[in-house]
Amino acid sequence: MNGVELFLLGRTLMKIGEQAMPQPKGDGPRGSVRTVLVVLGDVVAHPGTTVSEIAARTGLPQSQVSTAVARLESTGSVEGVPDPADRRRRLIRPAATPSARVAEVRAATIDDALAAVLPDPGPEAVREVTAALEVLARHLTPEVAARVRDVEGAAGVLRSQP
Repeated sequence: MNGVELFLLGRTLMKIGEQAMPQPKGDGPRGSVRTVLVVLGDVVAHPGTTVSEIAARTGLPQSQVSTAVARLESTGSVEGVPDPADRRRRLIRPAATPSARVAEVRAATIDDALAAVLPDPGPEAVREVTAALEVLARHLTPEVAARVRDVEGAAGVLRSQP
């Protein structure tokens, strides 16, 4: 496998993941599922963070981060609290008690989404692909993504030096 194949696989997996998540009910804040998941992942990795810090770490525009945080707050995934050092700022952290929506999303399986896209959608193929994804998830944790960003940043600094 080369980098292009890996990138395309990652894109395919994101699309399947989006399909596997139950759709929110009602007229809550809208926004990209990917953006919301990137922001949530950052908040989980850096609890007690600000919208500006999330934007800096993820490379997302601050307006998109603010929209994603509002969506996550409305679903009970995160909560914002005043910063004791500066009452004008809010610190974003994972919610102490997951909401019903968080429980619903966590309980959803990928089986139906996989069966819908696999050439052989039988239960054995779904189990085999799910098992392979579980191995990848064990090894490619969010901490790995942080190391990738660190390596990218270091490579950018090295490329910019004469």
